[in-house]
Amino acid sequence: MHPFSDEIDPLLRQQILLYHSTATMADSERANVLGLPEGCRIREGAKIISQEKLSIGTNCWIGENAILDASGGLEVGSSTSIGLSVFVWTHDSHLMNIDGDNSREDNHRIKRRATKIGNNCFIAGHSVIMPGVTIGDSCIIGPLSVVYNDLPDNSTYTPYRDFYKQKNTITKLEKRIMELEKLVLNKDR
Repeated sequence: MHPFSDEIDPLLRQQILLYHSTATMADSERANVLGLPEGCRIREGAKIISQEKLSIGTNCWIGENAILDASGGLEVGSSTSIGLSVFVWTHDSHLMNIDGDNSREDNHRIKRRATKIGNNCFIAGHSVIMPGVTIGDSCIIGPLSVVYNDLPDNSTYTPYRDFYKQKNTITKLEKRIMELEKLVLNKDR
């Protein structure tokens, strides 16, 4: 008995073998084997799901262990960099889990929505782009970001950094309040 299931779609098996065979290639060689446009580079461990539904421009870079889910339709403009371990999603399957039916036969219940990323964008590592989001041209997505809503052209999206700045501002304000309370207490004496 061999360990491979006859129930696995031969196209899926072919995709697995193709990615495995590119493990020792350079970024540009890997992109060429995967049929990506001119000037594209894709690092080892990166994966494109449903590549036939991906539209990607020239001169794009895809970082290590990034996952581009094109199952619901994914468009990426030219000269865009997608950092390491970035996840770009076009599907959502949580309803199957909530209902307790996470079976292959029930996968028609997966919700798919097209996701778009414009030209000249930079998406920093460990970020997540949610299904159905449109990111305009020339946008910067900061590290550790989760993008739930559309972003217009020329946006800089850095919620983690912004949160950290707000935290520092709050800390400074709390310190100033304590100083003022001491002044009031000393004045009353």
